[in-house]
Amino acid sequence: MSLKIFVCVKQVPDTKNITGQAMKEDGTVNRAALPAIFNPEDLNALEMALELRDEHGGKVIVCTMGPPAAADVLRHALYMGADETILVSDRAFAGADTLATSYTLACAVQKYGECDIVICGHQAIDGDTAQVGPQLAEKLDVPQITFVEGVLDVSEGRVRAKALIEGGYEVVESPTPVLMTVVGSANVPRPAGARRLMTYKKAVTRSELQAQHGGADYEDANQVAAEEDRLRERGLWIHEWHVEDIGADRERVGMPGSPTKVKKIESVVLSGQEFHDVPATQEGINELVHELISEHILS
Repeated sequence: MSLKIFVCVKQVPDTKNITGQAMKEDGTVNRAALPAIFNPEDLNALEMALELRDEHGGKVIVCTMGPPAAADVLRHALYMGADETILVSDRAFAGADTLATSYTLACAVQKYGECDIVICGHQAIDGDTAQVGPQLAEKLDVPQITFVEGVLDVSEGRVRAKALIEGGYEVVESPTPVLMTVVGSANVPRPAGARRLMTYKKAVTRSELQAQHGGADYEDANQVAAEEDRLRERGLWIHEWHVEDIGADRERVGMPGSPTKVKKIESVVLSGQEFHDVPATQEGINELVHELISEHILS
């Protein structure tokens, strides 16, 4: 059996040290204010796809929607073992909420062609909505399994997965094609392979290749086209699709297609107002318990 697995990943701002400058006045993320990283649970999604490919054979296609710099996460995916990568990038996609993002990704999946499994991380750390995966499944009109911690079995036309629920887990079986969202406890993502890193650090998009040549006249265009052919043959080509390439409606992408608007973001720092030390003695413990009871914290 051979699987075709489409993985959606995202380059996100590192939110560990987020500040009030993380948002622009129009309510969109100021990505220049924070370093960009590979969304953590998307790494788990990619690892699950690679494990399925390694066990059953097939192909892992990794796609991201974002600015040109988002090609970095696609190179990272190649370092880990991805077979093919796609950058969906256009100024028209800027400011997209989950509705517009899922529509754009659905257009990209449909352009690529039929896949057995579509895998996403459970949620992104910049929005924490966990909406894109389920919305993408709806737009693709395929069943979905969310909170997946492991795939128990893949047979011809069927997938059986372990999905987390409150207080435990359940085993869910679905026909393929199916979309799954993967949680962070599913696995430990593999490190980048040294040999693959040395090879695929040269992988580029068309925009990057044109920028390297620094010109768009006829002679340069021929040179770029020839080098593109060589890169494709060596597997060093990152597909770059714009809004027309995926056949998307401009009124449904980016800010025009995004009904959700962020009004304000604040940096909240919690600090202790008062405290007192509790001596590590029986008397100190008794005093603490008495105080907790009197404050109705314990009963």
